[in-house]
Amino acid sequence: MTETTSLPVQPAATTALASALDGPLVSTQWLADHLGAEGLVVLDATAVASRDADGRAVYVSGRPAFAESRIPGSAFADLVDAFSDAEAPFAFTRPGSDAFARAAAAVGVGPETTVVVYDTALGQWASRLWYLFRAFGHDRVALLDGGLPKWTAEGRPVEAGDVPAAQLASATTPLPATERPGFWVGTEEVAAIVDGTRPGALVCGTSARDFAARHIPGSTSAPVARLLDRETNAFLPVPELREVLADVLAAPGPVVVYCGAGIAAAADALALALLGRDDVLLYDGSLGEWTADPAAPLASAA
Repeated sequence: MTETTSLPVQPAATTALASALDGPLVSTQWLADHLGAEGLVVLDATAVASRDADGRAVYVSGRPAFAESRIPGSAFADLVDAFSDAEAPFAFTRPGSDAFARAAAAVGVGPETTVVVYDTALGQWASRLWYLFRAFGHDRVALLDGGLPKWTAEGRPVEAGDVPAAQLASATTPLPATERPGFWVGTEEVAAIVDGTRPGALVCGTSARDFAARHIPGSTSAPVARLLDRETNAFLPVPELREVLADVLAAPGPVVVYCGAGIAAAADALALALLGRDDVLLYDGSLGEWTADPAAPLASAA
């Protein structure tokens, strides 16, 4: 007789929760309906602008603001440190697989966890964390459409104070993080698109002002603010997104998204996922790495 090995049966609650995800976004009502459900982890990924000792613009952890106002039961995912390679030469470089698995476990994420990410800004930080989870093999993740601004504008509950120690306990089963192919692209591949030796389209997620000042030649501008409804902070409906990104959608793939440090670019990647593009690559080094080479070409609107 041939022996068979049965696959482990997942708890019905966590399986049903994962199957309830319908794409890369969940609404504030969806989260309100599922808040506190078994197998759900809600993460705030906010970073905030600051200045270092020399007066240079930097981003720092949004943890202090998180302690003042957060979605009930949520934990903080530190993109500045734990979910980035702090030793890398460029800001917000993705971590290695083992480091990512440790960071995920530290906020309670295991193989069967459903993750909802949000931030207090335009969704770019949450989009980066959404992209990281998927790039490391965890598809049970969605972004809270509209983030904390929409949640609070609707009068939904928030909490403050120290996060209970039990809430910060590591996941009992580590996430088997393995970096997937088809998510990242490096400088050499971007340069090949620029010089025409490789097909592809370039999309820049920096602000319109920054794009006008400098961008990689041949890029299409798609700042995060243009992807959102100004009143609700949520992503535009698909027909409107399609209009905003019409030039990109008409271009041959792959589509390479970038920005200053690979953050806003993730929001472009999410918008393109909503529109059905499955050939999107994120240039992790983005302009930080591109401009480190004095010979790398730059364009402007001047």
